[in-house]
Amino acid sequence: QVQLVESGGGLVQPGGSLRLSCAASGMLFSIKVMRWYRQAPGKEREFVGFINWIGGNTYYADSVKGRFTISRDNTKNTVYLQMDNLKLEDTAVYYCNLNLLGTPVDYWGQGTQVTVSS
Repeated sequence: QVQLVESGGGLVQPGGSLRLSCAASGMLFSIKVMRWYRQAPGKEREFVGFINWIGGNTYYADSVKGRFTISRDNTKNTVYLQMDNLKLEDTAVYYCNLNLLGTPVDYWGQGTQVTVSS
């Protein structure tokens, strides 16, 4: 099995920055892609962005484009979400998600709370 553990969430003021981490462990053969999602109270889970493990190609939702940056450390099986210029509407529980090469199974972390408030 695969386990994902998010960390780095917390309280930040509007315009501030925060970096989230998601460490993958377990039966990792070859990571295909890791993604970030978020879910605000009363809202559907929202796609934030992804990074392909090979090559490091990234893609972001329009709502975070230009403010968030996804990166990864291949040697540590860890993905990061650098969040800059945070807005009130960024408040949510942030989850990471992983697919391994050769399987459609989604793995999810437990989430980490990000609260943007003055």
